[in-house]
Amino acid sequence: MICRGLTSTDRRKGALRNGAFGVLEYAAQPLGIVLAAPCLLRHLGTAQFGVWVIASAAVSGGNTVSSGFGDAAIRYVAMYRGRENHAAAEQAIRATLAINLVLSGLVAVALWLLVPFVADRAIHGNELLRASCATSLRIGCLLLVVRSVDSVLGCVLRAFERYGPAVWISTCFRSAVLVAAVAMSMLGRGVVAIMAATLILALLSVVIQGITVQAVAGRILLLPSFESAPLKQIVNFGSFSWLQGLCAVAIGQADRLIVGIALGASAVAVYGLCAQVAQSIHGTIAAGFHVLFPHFSRRIESDSPEEIRGAVKSALRINIAAAALVGALFVLFGRPILLQWMGLEFSRHAWPVFATLSIAYALFAMNVTAHYTLLALGHVRVVTFLNILAAGAMLALMLPLAARFGTEGAASARLVAGPITCLLYLPLLRHMRAEFKKRPGAAVEAALENA
Repeated sequence: MICRGLTSTDRRKGALRNGAFGVLEYAAQPLGIVLAAPCLLRHLGTAQFGVWVIASAAVSGGNTVSSGFGDAAIRYVAMYRGRENHAAAEQAIRATLAINLVLSGLVAVALWLLVPFVADRAIHGNELLRASCATSLRIGCLLLVVRSVDSVLGCVLRAFERYGPAVWISTCFRSAVLVAAVAMSMLGRGVVAIMAATLILALLSVVIQGITVQAVAGRILLLPSFESAPLKQIVNFGSFSWLQGLCAVAIGQADRLIVGIALGASAVAVYGLCAQVAQSIHGTIAAGFHVLFPHFSRRIESDSPEEIRGAVKSALRINIAAAALVGALFVLFGRPILLQWMGLEFSRHAWPVFATLSIAYALFAMNVTAHYTLLALGHVRVVTFLNILAAGAMLALMLPLAARFGTEGAASARLVAGPITCLLYLPLLRHMRAEFKKRPGAAVEAALENA
């Protein structure tokens, strides 16, 4: 728990190391998809691959919603680390476990009830494929409950600023899922077998995460607790981050479901592959800068406003430069990459979608520094409001544009999200110009009052 006594150089090195691990974690999945997709498409076929994309999007979206209180766990565990209060940190962890289990159970039940509707709309004229889609989605219901527990354990490691163990476990899990998917497709197994293997691997990941948390955080009882005080604390902050989770589903996953419902499984296979690669622009930058959240949550308990301002300005400059550079590279080199990766016919249809999505995700990536810094400072309400506004605007445009212009229309709807979320820099600038009292906890309390 002890975190004082570190020099500024030590802190900078630790933040850079954790940021690098965050980038590694995120980059591993799109890279794996790039390597596995040609084989999966060849052996599963476009329709079954589309079913896998739909099921994976449903699980990812459901997990994001049910695990939305993870930000609260990171913030309070990191904050209590700054105060060296092990008991309060443990209470925050157990309260988050309780909330995540309840939410994931409710989301799983809701998704289970929606399975017939999604399967009927996504699959037309193929009863066997429709049954596979329904079974895959039902396995996904169980999977998202397991993943919600896993996410809490990962958040604990990040709150302790130990990104290395969390990243290795997550990366190994995702890699194992892709290896299993490729192997099963080559053996003639379908998407149902792939989803079942994913569930088994997720259970193994939870066990390994739990052992690692005990090694890093000390003796912690990893059971849910419904004690009122820590629950209230997590809910007060986490309810807004949970709403952000809904927005993340809309911004990050709902497009696949909308395209699947509006245009069918074959169209979502093309769109899903483009989105999976293009979203790595935002995802990689967000993963690298995620360390700002626990880092600043801890530092505001002890460091001066001037030190924090300097760190925020440095992060902002790097954030904007990285988003612009990576976005430009994706647009400039995306077409030849698609051609070499998936062939002439696929690249001809996918290139306009990929270019549009690359620009959209680059714009969206420019808000990352403001997003995490405002969360650390307690301005969760304004972050939530602007994310809801961005998600609402995108969804309002996506379905009609997809129906009229196909996958290109769905991609163009994403262009509105980035500029709206970049408005987060206005309250951050206002906060940085203001003076806040130099005493542990004062910055947090003032930010919560003004949120």
